[in-house]
Amino acid sequence: MTTREEIERFEEQWLSPYAMSCRQSKGREREEAPDPLRTCFMRDRDRIIHNKTFRRLKHKTQVFLAPEGDHYRTRLTHTLEVSQISRTIARALHLNEDLTEAIALGHDLGHTPFGHMGEEAFRDLTPRPFHHNEQSLRVVEKLEYNGKGLNLTWEVRDGILNHTGGSLLPATLEGRIVRTADRIAYVNHDIDDAIRAGVLDAGDLPVSTTGILGRHHSQRIDTLVKDMVAESTGKDDILLSSQVGEALNELRDFLFDRVYVGSIAKQEEDKAIKVLRTLFLFYYEHPGEMPEEYQREDEDLRVRVCDYVAGMTDRYAMRKYHENFLPHVWVGEL
Repeated sequence: MTTREEIERFEEQWLSPYAMSCRQSKGREREEAPDPLRTCFMRDRDRIIHNKTFRRLKHKTQVFLAPEGDHYRTRLTHTLEVSQISRTIARALHLNEDLTEAIALGHDLGHTPFGHMGEEAFRDLTPRPFHHNEQSLRVVEKLEYNGKGLNLTWEVRDGILNHTGGSLLPATLEGRIVRTADRIAYVNHDIDDAIRAGVLDAGDLPVSTTGILGRHHSQRIDTLVKDMVAESTGKDDILLSSQVGEALNELRDFLFDRVYVGSIAKQEEDKAIKVLRTLFLFYYEHPGEMPEEYQREDEDLRVRVCDYVAGMTDRYAMRKYHENFLPHVWVGEL
């Protein structure tokens, strides 16, 4: 018996009837021989961690554009926090931790430079509206591994596509954990970063939420995780109690009002949108300036340009903007 088979047998004994076991998976688009050590979901997790797009997340904005401090969240640290929260919940509910982790690690691969402002920048430039969850799926299905994609299992791809509020619910409970853990993570760490940046004071948070969730970052996450586990145990869905869920939504609305939309920290967003739109139009007019992997002609040029610009890190986008639109300094002999 291989190590993988031992793990699969253990899953049958350990996992909840509502869990997605590896042997139940709908499989991959391209069939592959099983790995002797790793289950299919473990392989998916590893493929996501080792791809180029995942590494670029460390230089992509979460909320605060180009922060100078070392402790602000990036898209990568957000992803890791979602993964940690998700695994804790999955283990407590006897659901599949490896599937949960793979979805969590891949859920934001399609995010643009400069946070959600990138989605705004591409709004009317692409054949269809740009959504980061759809781009995340495109990354793993089409863009990575020299255009072959990562050939992930159906369950991981479903969880990545449907992790946002505007999409369908994920088909698995593991995917639904990530969907809620994503909100738990960003609401709490964005409060933390806003306080660090001086945009908020801890005393600004609505009393109606701190009285239920707690005043501090760790208290709020602990309350939310424990509530989700208590409400979801023995059920075929992932739930929060009405009181805790309403408090989380109220905090999210508060952040939209005070941080995401109205704060001084966001005053550079118009500039960020301009940078991305200008780069998009430049490469649309000069497609030969893009790397060879984006030169294929099997897809609309607008789609290929979007793939290239959306995949940039914040600093790479700024460098390309500087190279193409700002004068180069010439230094002669003294």
